[in-house]
Amino acid sequence: MTYEAEVQFKFDATYTHDYSRGFGSTIGDDDFIPEEHYKITAPAADLNCKQYFKLFEKFMLCVGMDPKSIRSGAMSLVFNDMVSEDEQRKVCKEYELTMDEDLEKKYQDFKERDAQWAKIDAQYEKNFGSEPKIKGEWVDSADGVA
Repeated sequence: MTYEAEVQFKFDATYTHDYSRGFGSTIGDDDFIPEEHYKITAPAADLNCKQYFKLFEKFMLCVGMDPKSIRSGAMSLVFNDMVSEDEQRKVCKEYELTMDEDLEKKYQDFKERDAQWAKIDAQYEKNFGSEPKIKGEWVDSADGVA
């Protein structure tokens, strides 16, 4: 048995000139296209969810949506009040995102790591100091002989 499917996004727009305003266009004649037709098709039998979103993103770009608005709309599907916090956290983990609620804990973790690093660095400086760059720079502190 064979399965074939196709998904289509279609956009048609025409501009009807309002001649009651005079002969000149209210929009500069060079600034717009009076008629636009977009048809985006793809084989739908094997598309996964991410591919559908990429396809719809192309369609939205064709009809003039701003990429920032497209991203915002996609994120609103995940981070809205109707989606459980557990599901939101799964997405955050998958894409290495931090939720606002977790920023204070993350900040405290960074402060703790910085303190640990400062302690390790101080111990290193105390025990090893700086190593000589050129043979002969090393002076034994006990007898002052190189």
